[in-house]
Amino acid sequence: MKKIISGIQPTNNLTIGNYIGAIKQFVDLQNKYEMYIFVADLHALSVSFDPKTLLQNKLKLVASYQALGLNLKKNTVFYQSDIPAHTSLNWILTCHTTMGELNRMTQFKDKVAKFVLSNGTTMIPTGIFMYPVLMASDILLYDADFVPIGADQKQHTELTRNIAVRMNKKYGNLFKIPEPLITKNGARIMDLLDPTIKMSKSNANEKGTIFLLDDPKDAYKKIMGAKTDSLSKINYDITKQPGVSNLLTIYSCITDISIQDLIKKYKNKNYGALKTDLAKIISDFLSSFQSKYKKIIFDKNNLEEILNKNAKKCIELTNNKLIQVYKAIGLI
Repeated sequence: MKKIISGIQPTNNLTIGNYIGAIKQFVDLQNKYEMYIFVADLHALSVSFDPKTLLQNKLKLVASYQALGLNLKKNTVFYQSDIPAHTSLNWILTCHTTMGELNRMTQFKDKVAKFVLSNGTTMIPTGIFMYPVLMASDILLYDADFVPIGADQKQHTELTRNIAVRMNKKYGNLFKIPEPLITKNGARIMDLLDPTIKMSKSNANEKGTIFLLDDPKDAYKKIMGAKTDSLSKINYDITKQPGVSNLLTIYSCITDISIQDLIKKYKNKNYGALKTDLAKIISDFLSSFQSKYKKIIFDKNNLEEILNKNAKKCIELTNNKLIQVYKAIGLI
């Protein structure tokens, strides 16, 4: 069976964008592949964080995975930090990666802008720059065939492939070359108030982001307050109508109704009708999710038992890969 690996950072609460762009894909693929899904807590250290909140968010993320339909008994769900090989291989891959490659990462350039202080100086964490190499370590340790990603992560996957090819040529057949899996619809959900930027857990104005733990009534209001335009026509055009297009994408991904069918459905209706229907759909979705989530998070012992079992499995698997790499490069 082909193997998939992916993970999400436990920073802040999950958004509807995290579900549509990543977790929904995990759920859809779980019966076709051997799945390794992790909580990317090491990646979460690359930005400002509170230790207590980080610890809480890790378990909340695992509970959310299950509440959204990921089978924790069938799939290997684990904490990234529980597996020492991730950081060990990270250093080896760092020594086979160039500054030029990392400088070309567009996500790094985008994130740098957020670290400019009021006096014009910058305080950029090194982890932001090195993030793609740790991501490569996450992937290559498991000999993953595919990596489900959002469109904005494609460049990172390409770097992973380049590093793997480079090391394979130099040391022999060490790593499997992974392929990215990008959803055709919903790979990039945009902010409700500013549909030119991605919906994010860290956006300054939370009114443009729907969190999975939002009060359903608040989420309803956020949809109703979403930015549209003055064209008064429900159509999918991300250039001329980014706001409406974003609402159609969310609607389509949650209901599995095609965007073209939605356009037909709302052909002679106004934006208010689209928003009202979508707001109700999102509200119901969150209510259902939160009901399941509360039951799952209440049984912490069961979650921790699963995580401990999976950590042992992953440690054995990744140590075998690490020994292979150590031998190839002359450390053993």
